[in-house]
Amino acid sequence: MAVEKVEGKSYNPQEELLELLRTKFPEVFSEGKVDCQKVRKTLGEDVAADGERYGLSWAGKTDCFRHIQEGTSATLRPVREESVDFDNTENIFIEGDNLQVLKVLQKSYYGKIKMIYIDPPYNTGNDSFIYPDRFAESKEEYLQRIGDKDIEGNLMRDGFFRKNNKDAGHFHSNWLSMMYPRLFLARNLLRQDGVIFVSIDDNEVHNLRGAMDEIFGEQNFIDCIVWKKRYGGGAKEKQLVTIHEYVLVYSKDAEELGEIFVSPDKANEEKYYKGRDEKYEVRGPYRTHPLEAGKAMGDRPNLIFSIQAPDGSEVLPKRQWLWSKERAGEALRNNELEFAKDKDGNWTVHTKQYWRDEDGNVRQAKAFSIIDDVYTQHGTNEGIAIFGNARVFPYPKPVQFIRRLLDIGCENDKDIVLDFFAGACTTADAVMQLNGEDAGSRKYICVQLAEPCEEDSDAHKASFKTIADIGKERIRRAAKKIRKEKQGKLEFEKDKVDLGFKVFKLEQSNFKVWRSDVRTADKLQKRMSLFVDNVKAEANQENILYELILKSGLDLNVSIEKKKANGKQYFVVDGGKLIICLEDRITQKLVDGILKAKPKKVVCLDKAFGGNDQLKTNTALQMETEGIEFKVI
Repeated sequence: MAVEKVEGKSYNPQEELLELLRTKFPEVFSEGKVDCQKVRKTLGEDVAADGERYGLSWAGKTDCFRHIQEGTSATLRPVREESVDFDNTENIFIEGDNLQVLKVLQKSYYGKIKMIYIDPPYNTGNDSFIYPDRFAESKEEYLQRIGDKDIEGNLMRDGFFRKNNKDAGHFHSNWLSMMYPRLFLARNLLRQDGVIFVSIDDNEVHNLRGAMDEIFGEQNFIDCIVWKKRYGGGAKEKQLVTIHEYVLVYSKDAEELGEIFVSPDKANEEKYYKGRDEKYEVRGPYRTHPLEAGKAMGDRPNLIFSIQAPDGSEVLPKRQWLWSKERAGEALRNNELEFAKDKDGNWTVHTKQYWRDEDGNVRQAKAFSIIDDVYTQHGTNEGIAIFGNARVFPYPKPVQFIRRLLDIGCENDKDIVLDFFAGACTTADAVMQLNGEDAGSRKYICVQLAEPCEEDSDAHKASFKTIADIGKERIRRAAKKIRKEKQGKLEFEKDKVDLGFKVFKLEQSNFKVWRSDVRTADKLQKRMSLFVDNVKAEANQENILYELILKSGLDLNVSIEKKKANGKQYFVVDGGKLIICLEDRITQKLVDGILKAKPKKVVCLDKAFGGNDQLKTNTALQMETEGIEFKVI
């Protein structure tokens, strides 16, 4: 009986789409491939066949799709010594190339992320990032040439940073080739009602909009938020003084997202809501707005009527009212109109807008597509406050800026927020601060490459070797600050806000990867001998465990419990649905103990059967009889 093996590559959504096509439209396939001519015949006029059509194109776009579809056998290695409260926290920091990390996360987090925020390189001509610069070569040739892989295919380092100079060819193409695959994979991770925010400036906003229209669909464009990032200009500008950036906002499905409301800023209650009346206990303070309509409103004769003032006189509008007679009459009876006299002694009528609704809930409002009261300097000051006088990270986004986006993107306090250009980890700080204020349980996943800090930088002088190190330390210090500020407050102690985080690092698989480019019999024999035991010598059980959890489609916060049977250990995962056994030797008594636990799925090492095919076959049959899915790796 053949035993199924665990898939060693990352999840590829394109394979699922191809399977759907095979099921629904088998006629479009020819010799296993999709035949475009047959697709056109099947779909008729809905397929554009001519070469001239609207769209975004650049040198290397075709290769982008090839890179998207290439799987990865990489894994995430847990790093307990750099984590805080590893076994209890649900926040995650991942160190590694974000493209590979996004691929690793595809199966476990597909459709689970509520909000994504990224602050990628703006492509100013001074940015350094990983990008392909020879579009005709294969990925293997490229990785070997830049030194990421040796000739045996072993990964040598995370990536190869180069400055994308404006004088070089493919300036915009390089940036798009870097961004497109990451945005494409990020979309897969969003929930149907999920939202993505991307910070950008004028250098690439037009190309980013085109790429996101293509990936997310024009119909899912929500808005372009304008951020006034500083108070005033500087001497550098040759023409107009630039004081703004943008945040492009897209949803995965605008219909699923629905309307977006935000809670008003608490500071506005004291600043603007000054009125008090008999409803104060339930509805709180109120502010007023004129009931008189402005000139922008078209003439409506039915909105011209008199309203009785407190002295019994009748008040007529200068032009017309905003409300109908019926609505104004109801507001008058409910004491929701306020009367005042102008400088000439004439009555004016104002509507009351309360801080809370009839049920005592704070009113929600529509968010504006401009942020003009939080600046870059705030982010710089926050960094200085956390790290002392050293500016360890240039121009970090302010916490309050991210908080505004969290208000728009996170409705539920259990939502997961992803930032895969994490930098100084402002996103993590903002999530923790928000949770600290409302006792929420939002979770963050921050991804940052271990990009080296330049030797003459303040960061390097402060003993930070990489940007990832800065991000991790920012989270630790921000958590301590929140804990100190909230210590002793009953709601904080009772709800136990999560201020920890698990650290993972992108690594090669714990299992040897078979390479198909062996050209001689001697090399083939040598490679086969190496695969008698396919587990790498340096691999340990916890590292293998998390690799199998990811490749089983479970998230990094899934429950894990250690148990024993016949003196041998196994892991009970996801409340008993999955059992993973990583012992070097499987015995029948161990199999019997696992069967008693009645899991839905069991995974163990192929080498653990020690060549005992009879035990392996019997185990598979026993599992099948009990309705348990059994796989080996």
